[in-house]
Amino acid sequence: MLALGQDEIAKYPFLADAGQYLKDKGFTLEQFGTDPDLKELITKAYERINVAADGKIYKSDLIGDQVSKEAALPREVFSFLLAIVLLKLSGMHTLIKRFALAEARRAEKYLEKDLANISDESKKQLAIRVIDDLFSIQIEKLDDYFVIPISDYLKHSINFHEREWKLINRHVENGQVFLTPHETVRLIRKELGTYINSKIINAKTPTMIPGFEESVNKLVMLSKKFSAFTVTTGEYPPCIKHAIDVLEKGENLPHSGRFMLATFLLSKGQSVQQIAPLFKNAPDYNERVTLYQLNHLAGTSGSGTQYSCPSCEKLKTQSLCFATPECDGIITPLQFGKKRK
Repeated sequence: MLALGQDEIAKYPFLADAGQYLKDKGFTLEQFGTDPDLKELITKAYERINVAADGKIYKSDLIGDQVSKEAALPREVFSFLLAIVLLKLSGMHTLIKRFALAEARRAEKYLEKDLANISDESKKQLAIRVIDDLFSIQIEKLDDYFVIPISDYLKHSINFHEREWKLINRHVENGQVFLTPHETVRLIRKELGTYINSKIINAKTPTMIPGFEESVNKLVMLSKKFSAFTVTTGEYPPCIKHAIDVLEKGENLPHSGRFMLATFLLSKGQSVQQIAPLFKNAPDYNERVTLYQLNHLAGTSGSGTQYSCPSCEKLKTQSLCFATPECDGIITPLQFGKKRK
């Protein structure tokens, strides 16, 4: 277990021993449900989940990356721990997944800032130890870059399909891959989200706690609005299934992949309003931009031209093709599942 200072516990609360932290502070879960002052933290925890469900990142009480006031530390940590309790009591796995993703993206920002810190070497070293401890990546600082062994790079970049992540397009020397602070942290985004998600899933589910009922019921209602956004991928070609899976995991789908997915679904008769929520988990999601781009592709704005789904040949050149025997020589994803003469 890493030795964490106050700032680090607030930035990375999932690394702390949650149960021990509560005991050290002398609180029980029951107190949060009955004490008027502490009960405000349940509301804060609910809002932390609500923000995550909307695809946004929780705004901390930290100033920069430091605990601004003594009271900020318990607020940061308690709101995270209570959010986990609320999620477990609600049993809403959709919200757990979105919360884990948002918390991973929040931690990612702090890790990147700590890696790039030129004034405090201790923060940089702790960020390196966090990544090494969680994901067994050996990182070393070399001039303005961070270098990791090729074996580690290949292991963690396997799910990236953008050209810039291909090993042949990276700066490599003496068996080491050179990365910027942003690229270093981006490399472990999927694992970070999975790590937080597993901690929540593996946490014990308590019996209902008096004072928690209202927030739990609100979470159950909140989760219902996401059920209409679920896309059944059973009869979709593997390229489309893969694109949807990437977005659901909160990973970055390249522009070409988003173009493919949007034009495919539009051609299948889905509306802009039905498609737009699929992109909510994208790291750079912007509702206004997403709707503008989808309307443009649908031909409902701009030139009025509806764009067509790319051919399989085109998708191969963009590393977006994941053909299986079921593809049976089709020339466009739109032909998938249809009998060819």
